[in-house]
Amino acid sequence: MDIKDIQNLIRFVAKSGATEVELETGDIKIKIKTSGQEGEAQATYMVPAPAPVAMAAPAAAPAPIAASPAAPAAESASDESRYITIKSPMIGTFYRRPGPDKPNFLSVGDSVKVGQVVCIIEAMKLFNEIESEISGTVVKMLVEDSTPVEYDQPLFLIDPA
Repeated sequence: MDIKDIQNLIRFVAKSGATEVELETGDIKIKIKTSGQEGEAQATYMVPAPAPVAMAAPAAAPAPIAASPAAPAAESASDESRYITIKSPMIGTFYRRPGPDKPNFLSVGDSVKVGQVVCIIEAMKLFNEIESEISGTVVKMLVEDSTPVEYDQPLFLIDPA
């Protein structure tokens, strides 16, 4: 587990609302405590070294990344105001298809139903199927395949009509 994985875990726990999480893998032990306020977390992790290391997660780090994909949507807000956005429920890597040799879950113009799998987000080596909570037609794909996504980042625009 490298420092980037630990930072992603801290951000994920801070956004999830959990107050304390402990993770132990092999000779690494990580304990993350949050203050209850979104975006504030402190982690302590130990390796076979004699002393623990404390690290505070940056509270504003996820915001710039999450805001950049939303900027194009803001430019044409009048056109897209009738659409519903499917957002990422977690931090991870976005995949449009179940495997490299498989077809995409969705393409622009496809119909989507409640409970239908729309993408996969890989987080901490776990592949999470993301299901639609609405029915409609896919109008726009907001994220490229195999790219990192943040919590609450817009993924798709759906026309519910």
